[in-house]
Amino acid sequence: MTSQKESTADDTTPDLDHLNAWAGLADLPGDGPVTALDTLTGGAQNLLFTLRRADGTELVLRRPGRHLRSGASDAFRRESRVLTALAGTDIPHPRLYASVQEDAVLGAPFSVLEKIDGFMPRGQLPGRYAQDAEWRRSVAFALVDGAARLAAVDPSAHGLADLGRPEGWLERQTPKYLRMLHGYRTEPAYRETENPQVDLVADWLAAHTPKQGETGIVHGDLQFANVMFAHDAPRLAAIVDWEMASLGDPLLDLAWILTAWREKDDPPGSDPQFQPWDGMPGRAELVAHYAESTGRDVSAFRWYQVLACFRLAALLEGSYARALAGKMNRKLGDGLHAYAGWLWAKARQEMERD
Repeated sequence: MTSQKESTADDTTPDLDHLNAWAGLADLPGDGPVTALDTLTGGAQNLLFTLRRADGTELVLRRPGRHLRSGASDAFRRESRVLTALAGTDIPHPRLYASVQEDAVLGAPFSVLEKIDGFMPRGQLPGRYAQDAEWRRSVAFALVDGAARLAAVDPSAHGLADLGRPEGWLERQTPKYLRMLHGYRTEPAYRETENPQVDLVADWLAAHTPKQGETGIVHGDLQFANVMFAHDAPRLAAIVDWEMASLGDPLLDLAWILTAWREKDDPPGSDPQFQPWDGMPGRAELVAHYAESTGRDVSAFRWYQVLACFRLAALLEGSYARALAGKMNRKLGDGLHAYAGWLWAKARQEMERD
């Protein structure tokens, strides 16, 4: 799904012999055996590889990381289902060519997807994106427009009416992620560094939960790390990584996007996720744009912003806890823990706004 520069990160590379013996290979684009699997940069939880066939066709193979977590197959099954359903929509996404839920072929579930010609907007921006502030501004609106388009998709019309339980979805969010955070306390090293804001933010969220708006498909992890932009124009090329998709209130996707925003009055300690950042519109402008595009009520958006910080921090802390237990790279875990600390501070700032 990505054409980011390839790396030599520690990974679990699928076995070429097993892959070439897989009967499903004949149904993939291209011809001939798989001649190479090259590691791609990607998320913290899953591994991505460029799959290259003998005729030069390139696809992307995606599988869980070295330490398989409970529910890995369920997550891949969910993503495959959503990608299949989105094939008839205007949501930019990688085409799914194969989804294998069993471990028999490679020792873990995996999927094979279209390789998108684009880049993930992280770090130093390339080409005109770095030179033209209007291109960067366009990136911001393109990303928010992607969220707006997803919010407009009718789940029932695309076979996704049972993707989740929309009733009481907002009310369930805070208890669910609070249980997750409290669960990390079984690791003694985690207890020593747990953020003191956890229960304070959870209490505020529980006391201010708004009435849920119109149900829609929620990506669940819509951020710069999970989108790709075209090289030749400030255009959203694809939204990727649909494992957390569910039915709920799509305003959370917008709030999730804006956890990555940086404005002058934000808490210190976290830089923008790409450079240069100048020219980017502010959060308020993007919220107004989303409201105009979707017709959704954004009067309670501050609550969604706090929830997004709380929920993302909970997930990042899970990675940190796994790193402390030796199940993930420790340096990466420490970095995610530091970012979670910024999210707690941002949540408190939003809570204290008039």
